[in-house]
Amino acid sequence: MSVKLECPIMATIAMISDKWKVLILCKLRLGKLRFNELKRELQGVTQRVLTHQLRELEADGLVKRTVYAEVPPRVEYELTNLGNTLMPALESLETWARQHSAELLATRSSKEKEVIVETREVVPCA
Repeated sequence: MSVKLECPIMATIAMISDKWKVLILCKLRLGKLRFNELKRELQGVTQRVLTHQLRELEADGLVKRTVYAEVPPRVEYELTNLGNTLMPALESLETWARQHSAELLATRSSKEKEVIVETREVVPCA
């Protein structure tokens, strides 16, 4: 059963909302990467999760996968033109997050702050 999202912003957020997708897009912003290079850049992601996230990004038209007929096979990932058009929005979001992170954390209770500090690591998009 598929879910129909009428609102374009909700559909876009749903497309990139998984934990690793924005980080994958940001890493690919710098150019083509092979699977293992991308996995090294994204410390903590499992091979299974990275494969799944890349397949979804490819299905959404944001990432292009190129397989070269070599032994051993070489596979590279890069942003599509559509994926590149998303980068200014993600960069704006990163700028906003950096400017307001202290303010956002200050508004939470001290108990919540402890949980956030323990579970959320701020990773730069660049």
